[in-house]
Amino acid sequence: MKNQKEELLTVGKIAEQLSIPASKVKKAIQELGIQPTAKKGACNYFSKDVVPKIKKAIGGK
Repeated sequence: MKNQKEELLTVGKIAEQLSIPASKVKKAIQELGIQPTAKKGACNYFSKDVVPKIKKAIGGK
């Protein structure tokens, strides 16, 4: 069991961090085949680890 709770991010929060539209984040997630770390209702939550992958996929450095 983890002692520290991992912070999970929504598509909107990832988009906010990268200063890009949420639609680009969603598209990158689909193209990369990234699965959500957790789901709650209709919301998907992703770990912080996916942010660099998404940034690279949209052409960020």
